[in-house]
Amino acid sequence: MTTRRKAAAATPSSTATDRVYLGIYHAVVERRLAPGEWLREEELAAAFGVSRTVVRQALQRLSQDQVVALQHHRGARVAAPTLDEAAHVFEARRVVECEIARRLGGRLTPEQLAELRELVHAEARADARGDAAEAVRASGEFHRATARMHGNPVFVRLLDALIPTTSLLMARFKVGGAPVCVAHRHAEMVDALARDGPAAGAEMRRHLLELERSLTRADEPAARAGTALRDLFAGYREPPAPDPPPDA
Repeated sequence: MTTRRKAAAATPSSTATDRVYLGIYHAVVERRLAPGEWLREEELAAAFGVSRTVVRQALQRLSQDQVVALQHHRGARVAAPTLDEAAHVFEARRVVECEIARRLGGRLTPEQLAELRELVHAEARADARGDAAEAVRASGEFHRATARMHGNPVFVRLLDALIPTTSLLMARFKVGGAPVCVAHRHAEMVDALARDGPAAGAEMRRHLLELERSLTRADEPAARAGTALRDLFAGYREPPAPDPPPDA
């Protein structure tokens, strides 16, 4: 887990439900949970160190955001979007993100451009060392950062809803399980954003169309290998309370 996400998980104002929600949300976005994977309340409660009631509340929120699918009398599974849904997801992303890029093009400060370039470098470094989860995280954060820089919080919320579904689509249908985005495409995006609005909007459209066209029908992805849920969500468990000081 990155330092940024550890800090978010440990924010004093966050509730136990928030911690469970964020843990599962990020695990889905980073493709550490597979599409269709079962999420059993008892295992999650033990993994996060919370009650099953808290887990149930978090799963309800994730279901509303279409990150998790609740099945009556069977439990919860990570959502498994179809290729038919992909067309709707990418159409929505193009409407939102091309307009964001068009409005930002030629207007970003040197500091904002430097922030975007650092995210590109972080993605490339993670990819080079084979850290797929961190590369996916940096990729998603790049897109969220452009929405945040635009200044409209509604755009950020829309992307927060669309990015997990995109990640699940890539896990299911992208050949060879390749990265959701490619760092050099994001580098080209930063260059376009530094020029002008039309160039930035066109580059974002090209990038999103390329992602959509990379999807292909395939067999179900292999089950997630190895990591126990307790280890997967270790950074989201509440630390134990310190022992009381001994009597004087």
